[in-house]
Formats: sequence, structure tokens, C-alpha cells
Amino acid sequence: MKIDYQEPSKDLLMRIDIHEKYGSANIDVWTNDLLKPQAGMKILDVGCGAGKLSFLFNEYTKGGAQITGGDFSNELLDKAREKNKKVGANIDFQFLDFNQKFNFPDNTFDLCTSAFAIYYASDLDFTFGEAHRVLNKGGRLFVSGPLPENKQMFYDIIKEATNATIPPMPGSSRFKGDIFNTIDKIFAKTELHKFENHLTFPEVSPFIDYVRASLGEDRKLWTSMFNGKDEYEALIGKIETVAKKWIERDGKLVMTKVVGGILATK
Repeated sequence: MKIDYQEPSKDLLMRIDIHEKYGSANIDVWTNDLLKPQAGMKILDVGCGAGKLSFLFNEYTKGGAQITGGDFSNELLDKAREKNKKVGANIDFQFLDFNQKFNFPDNTFDLCTSAFAIYYASDLDFTFGEAHRVLNKGGRLFVSGPLPENKQMFYDIIKEATNATIPPMPGSSRFKGDIFNTIDKIFAKTELHKFENHLTFPEVSPFIDYVRASLGEDRKLWTSMFNGKDEYEALIGKIETVAKKWIERDGKLVMTKVVGGILATK
């Protein structure tokens, strides 16, 4: 399954910022509590982006883990390397395309992670096979991504605004099915964990910022709903009208992020 999609970095960073500002729960705490990374571990973060998870593990282990962050966006890798220097960390950020063979020997890492990225892999058997190959015996894989029930309010508002069918999202539509089943087939033990974060928007403008970061013109997943800038702006206007109606009725907008965490052991 080829997925012709690349997350614009500005959209990704905008949504991360909104999650932190308006969320009720901290996914970083959940991740660390679940994985408990230790000093001395060798950790590979696949699809590391600007390094959020890599820096989280580095801080948690007080710099004691050997962490490699890999991504195919040079723009995001540059951001990660800049922060690496700024905070005095020693994380190795390098180019990694998870649709290609990982440039590491067999049995190298104790933990391989991927947050909101690797589920876009074209060939799940190949990509998770590579993750399995580079892990030590007893090593763990952790993949996080949206579950099908994720941010239902977001989709409900768009449906009301457009009376149109929402295009399938590769992440949430694959996560509990194809992705879990593929990992479960390859690894010795597989578990599904769940995290919920309620984002409360006291006004419409930050919600529309989130909408724009999800529906941006360059997000190929959504192009069935608009064609060009004028249609895109018209769509945003319709969504904003419905969001204002909802916030007048309820006093706020509450969107629940529902994230799955697949934890597997080699």
C-alpha cells in the first residue's frame, strides 16, 4: 500500500503545541510510565521529526541512554540538531526512510519507538520486519498513533459544515487492524495500550488553528474536500461557522484525542 503523503513540518509542530497548551493529560508522562527507558539502553526513534520523543528519553535517563533519532525530513532533522546543541544533548540525529532498509546491524537496539509516523509505512511487513531485525532479543517496539475514535468532535464539526464524507485517515484506519496484526505476527508478544487527552478550546480561534494544521492545502489526505486555495478558505469558513455555533451552545469545544500505543517484545 503506497501512501502518497508527507506531513508538512509546520502543521505537525502547530498541532504538538496545541496539544500541550489545551490538553488535560500529558502523553510524555504516559509514554515514560509505560516504557521506563533506562540509562545504558540503546534506543532508536523512527520518524523522530524534530526530536520530541528522543529528547524526552534523554531527559528521563539523564543523558544515560544512547539515542538515535531518524527521519527523512531534513528540515525537521535540522531543528532537532539545533536543539541538540542548545540543550547539550548527545543524540545522534540522522536520515532514515522507514520504507527502506534501516542502516543498522541486526540486534543493535534495546528499544525502537515511533510516535505518529511509522504507521504511514508503505509495506508494513517490511518496515516492522526491519524494526524487529535491529532489536536485541527481548528488545521492545513501541508505536503510537490515533485510534479510530480519535478526535471525533473534529470530524463531527466538519461533517456538519460540509455534509461530505470524511476521507479515510491512514493512521487511525490502519492502527488497530493492519498495524497491530502485522506487529503481532512478527513479534513474540504484543499489547495495545490507550491514552486519552481532552483538548478544551475556550474560544474558536485555536480550534481553527488546529483545523488549518490538519487540513492545510498541502495535506494530500484532504484534497477530496477542496480544490485550490479558494475552496480551501471557503471550507475553513464553513467549519468556523459551525464551531462558533457549538461554542455558543456549549461554552467551549472539547475534542478528545484517543491514542493507541502498541508495545511489542521480540
